[in-house]
Amino acid sequence: MEDIRVELGGNLVLDGVSASFDGPGVSAIIGPSGCGKSTMLRTILGLVPIARGRVLVDGETLPEGNALLRMRRRFGYVIQSGGLFPHLTGGANVLLPARHAGMARGAARSRLDDLASLVRLGGDELGRYPGELSGGQRQRVALMRALMLEPEALLLDEPLGALDPEIRVGLQEDLAGIFSKTGARVLLVTHDLAEAAFLAADDALLLREGTVEQRGPMRELVREPRTGFAREFVEAQLGRSRELVGLGARA
Repeated sequence: MEDIRVELGGNLVLDGVSASFDGPGVSAIIGPSGCGKSTMLRTILGLVPIARGRVLVDGETLPEGNALLRMRRRFGYVIQSGGLFPHLTGGANVLLPARHAGMARGAARSRLDDLASLVRLGGDELGRYPGELSGGQRQRVALMRALMLEPEALLLDEPLGALDPEIRVGLQEDLAGIFSKTGARVLLVTHDLAEAAFLAADDALLLREGTVEQRGPMRELVREPRTGFAREFVEAQLGRSRELVGLGARA
């Protein structure tokens, strides 16, 4: 992203954002509600108009039209609510990208089985409709759908935000294993500093009102916040997590 400015509904949402995400690994995009985190992901996918700047994928400016649709198949995307179609079973939701991409039925079913094993879901769950699944099961189905076409990059927008704390902790551990196995470049949007510390300890990007406030390893953000806002953001969450307490205690 190069000097990105995005205005939506007359509001300035991103203001001069520049950031690169190269090679394998997990990066967390963090910050308070309304700071532009979700818009960053949508901008990368070409889902919002850009007033200034440009997005490059492998050195090429984000294309338009059918070329943009083809490029999006290189990305897996999970929105905050999961975005499952309620009239389709879990399995049918997962297979939808394969159908649109023209994947052979046998290959698609084989990929479905592999993904079910990866996220630890059985055939019974995949045969149910989203309304019949638990929150954690729906998020696993949404993740399977995002991974269906073996994306090079995975964009996750608060994927665990609506889950109960007990379920959320278990899924965080599963996500860490999935990230390692897929090898995709992962961008994780979260407002939860503990979640960012667990899943993306090496690279956190803190946003404030559409601008990049600080970027670096999570340890550096916790120990050496560079601005008053960064310090306040860290201190507001510091006592909520053993991971963060450990980082702060060694500062």
